[in-house]
Amino acid sequence: QVQLVESGGGLVQPGGSLSLSCAASGRVFQIYAMGWDRQVPGAQRELAARITRDDRIDYLDSVKGRFTISRDNAKNTVYLQMNSLKPEDTAIYYCYVIVYGGETYWGQGTQVTVSS
Repeated sequence: QVQLVESGGGLVQPGGSLSLSCAASGRVFQIYAMGWDRQVPGAQRELAARITRDDRIDYLDSVKGRFTISRDNAKNTVYLQMNSLKPEDTAIYYCYVIVYGGETYWGQGTQVTVSS
């Protein structure tokens, strides 16, 4: 089992910045990838950003150049720095980890709202 604790999120004006963090505990030695998905009510969950143990990074096309994902292996924590936020970035952001073997664990989700 892997437990995830998310922090960050909240309300920000368009053009502003927010930072999310997600700390993992438990079977952390088996983590292959960490990342963030996001979901708007009524829509499918989509990948926002993901980073693997060997530092391969993937971003949703619409966030490239604005979001930066990073991880601190010593702290088993993944971060998502979100800059130049747009109203369409409003969503619940879910942290997740994928362990070797393919099992996925999810955080509880944190609301990000971009509005003036």
